[in-house]
Formats: sequence, C-alpha cells, structure tokens
Amino acid sequence: MQANERSNIELLKEIAEFLNEETEMEQMLKGALRKLLEGTLFETGWIFFINDKGKQELIAHENLPDALQQNECRLLQKGGCWCVSRFQNGELEKASNIIECKRIVHTRKLSSKDYNKITHHATVPLQSGQEQFGLLNVATPNTIRFSEGELALLESVAFQIGSAIKRILLTKQEQQVALVQERNRLARDLHDSVNQLLFSVTLTARGGIEMTEQQDIRDTFKEIQYLTQEALTEMRALIWQLRPKGLETGIIEGLKGYGEILGLTLDVNVKGVINLPASVEETLFRIAQEALNNVRKHAGVLQAELYLTVTSTDILLVVKDEGCGFHLNQLERLRSIGLQSMRDRAHAVGGTVDWVTEWNKGTEILVRLPY
Repeated sequence: MQANERSNIELLKEIAEFLNEETEMEQMLKGALRKLLEGTLFETGWIFFINDKGKQELIAHENLPDALQQNECRLLQKGGCWCVSRFQNGELEKASNIIECKRIVHTRKLSSKDYNKITHHATVPLQSGQEQFGLLNVATPNTIRFSEGELALLESVAFQIGSAIKRILLTKQEQQVALVQERNRLARDLHDSVNQLLFSVTLTARGGIEMTEQQDIRDTFKEIQYLTQEALTEMRALIWQLRPKGLETGIIEGLKGYGEILGLTLDVNVKGVINLPASVEETLFRIAQEALNNVRKHAGVLQAELYLTVTSTDILLVVKDEGCGFHLNQLERLRSIGLQSMRDRAHAVGGTVDWVTEWNKGTEILVRLPY
C-alpha cells in the first residue's frame, strides 16, 4: 500500500513512537488509529476490547460515518458479527477481509444517516504473545476487499498496538503492587505507633479511675477511657481498610470480619457464585466498608443486612439497616458520610450507587457493578 508521501516503514516508526509515549489507554489507541488513517488509504477505524467472557467494549474509534456514530455507536456494537465470533472461537489469527459486516448492513437498514458508502471492513486481532485483547477494524468507502500488502501492514500495526496494551497493563499491575505495599507499610506504622499509644492511654485512664475516690476525677478518667476506646475502634477499622486481610479468604469473610471490628452484627445473603476480577472485588469491598461505616456512625443501630447477588454480567450489593435514616435534601451531610465517595468508586469501574432512605425508617444502599 502507498503511504501518503511516506513509506510503510516510516509510518510504523511513527506509530511506534506514539505508542511509547506515556498516555492513557484510550488516548493512546485513538492516537494510533489517527496516525494509521492519516498514513494509509484506510478512512475509518474502530477498536473493540473483548474479555474472557466475550463481553465487548468499543474502546476507540476515528472518523466513523454519521450512521455508525449515532446513539453513542450503539448499532456498531449490537448484533452478530463475523469478526467477533471468529475472535471468540479462537479462529482469528491474522488480518482478514470481511465479506460483509452484519452490523454495518443492519445500520444501513435502520438509519437514514450517511454511512459514507462503507459496507465491508478488514479486521485483525490485537495480541501480545498468546494473550489477545480485542480487534482492530478498518474500512474504506467503496472497498470490499483489501490487498495482501494492506493486510500485512494492518498486522504490523496491530502487533505494535498489542505490545503497547500489554506494556500499559503490566505498568498498572506494578502500580497496584506498589500501592498494596504502601498500604501495608502505613498499616504497620499505624499499628506500631498510634494504635499502641491509644492503648496506653486507655490503660492509664483505667489506672487513674482506681487511684482516686473523687467522683468528678473518676468521671473525667472514664470519659477519657471511653473516647480513647472509640478512637481505638476507629484506628483498627482504618488499619483493616488499608490492609484488608479478609479478602484472602473471600469478600464475604472480609466484610464479616470488618463488621466485627465495627461491632456490627451482619445478616449476609448471597446468590450466585462469587468469582470476581481483583479490581471489581476491591471496589465492591471498599464501597461495602463505607456503607458499614455509615451504619456504625450514623444509623444508631448495631445490625445490618447485606445482600450480594452475582449474575452473568453484574454484581448487585444491598446494605440495609433499620436505623434513623436521613433526609436526602441534606446535601452537606450526604457528602460528609461518604455517599459521594461510594459513587465515585462505582463510576470508576462503570457501576452505580443509589440509596433509599426515610427518616426513622432506615437506609438501603444499592450498588451495581459490571464485570
């Protein structure tokens, strides 16, 4: 294929240089697509990520015709597709011509918008070694077949992109390991210093109570002992959050253990098999911790119900208490008890958090996370 005043080698070098820059995944993929289209006769392209369960995500696209872009590219992601089926069956190993894309045909039937005379596309798997991440698709108006040279160039670009994806994933894994190590260090420091100091204050206050007969002084020491004990409970909960040992034996046992630290009795109900990716499990664990903290601090009760339901695509969590509830129009209080923090965590992985509450009738926290 002729590159626009550049050889294929120069184009591949440019793409490689871009992929080696420190950028976010989506930005990197969009930029690589843009450079590919600028340097070839391909006019549009899109990238799907496909996980082990076959779930697809349109992660990047460039120069799509209006018909394919409408409704957030819904028609491009809906229905059967030869390339996705071959990918999922492990039959797509190199760049291939698609006879006719079912999704594009379906879009032409349903949409009155311009499809820019695109009917066919080429596809190539994105992989690094034996690990596959998804598909790179490209198309050109009035083109039903691409040459061997064009497909060879596409394979070279896909190899570069697959290697870059793997590099980013490895970097994120290293960052996660470093984060866990830092949390463990901080947890140890808190346990060895602040936690021990608070325990010493508790013992000192207890001794002060025994050393005096004056009631006002005894009451003062009792108040110090009570406040210090509350601070110890908070500190142990914080240490647990930093280093959630319970996750080693599963999220349910972890949450039960955390509830015990807070002095809560949990009634746990589980439906479905819990086998979650580490990132989803930790997000769910952190949200549930925040919900249990709210029960302990604000509900005025020491019991809560926890419902966990796992479906083929989502995990649903409900944390329910029969405490005092709160008014939804109390925005400042909502922020102070961490509801926005829970929403932020859920949104970061494509999930949602909602709540149902009524004064003196308790609260339900409703969490839905995809996986």
